[in-house]
Amino acid sequence: MAYEEWGPLAGLIGTWEGDQGVDVSYHNEEGKIGETPYFEKTTFKPFGPVENGPQVLYGLDYRTAATRKGEDMPFHTEVGYWMWDAANKQVMRCFMVPRASTLIAGATVEADATTFKLESELGSNTYGILSNKYLDEVAKTTRFDVTITVDGDTFSYDETTVVEHQRTNGVIMHTDKNTLKRTSWEA
Repeated sequence: MAYEEWGPLAGLIGTWEGDQGVDVSYHNEEGKIGETPYFEKTTFKPFGPVENGPQVLYGLDYRTAATRKGEDMPFHTEVGYWMWDAANKQVMRCFMVPRASTLIAGATVEADATTFKLESELGSNTYGILSNKYLDEVAKTTRFDVTITVDGDTFSYDETTVVEHQRTNGVIMHTDKNTLKRTSWEA
């Protein structure tokens, strides 16, 4: 099946696994920034078209779970969508994490791009961030960006989440990166 309608997202379709993940974030139990190596499994299942009047989108339903090395239960999960608007050259990623935070990140991207960067900012009416009341008060996410590279059966990302954290009285750069390999074209 050809996936031309999915533009730069076509290369993501399938199931991916990677064990090179590194999460650098504030560890509440230790009261400081620490590194967590992790294994990740992500699936991208294509759907579309979705029509919003004259706007036509093609998307990927995605789910990801990251598990600390040596553990069985994920410490991080996401569910969401990646969307492609060919007419406006927009890639969008919308997702929610089970801490009751959600965001939409996006950017202008060429249809044949294999590397691109998506951004989201607190207060934006288009590519923005929302959190539950507790997180907004104690660990407010103010910015998110992710750079994606797809090269055949290899997918890598490097993302940064900027958090205003009350326990540190400052800004924390929470970073995650991993390189995953496609294990199946089926999601």
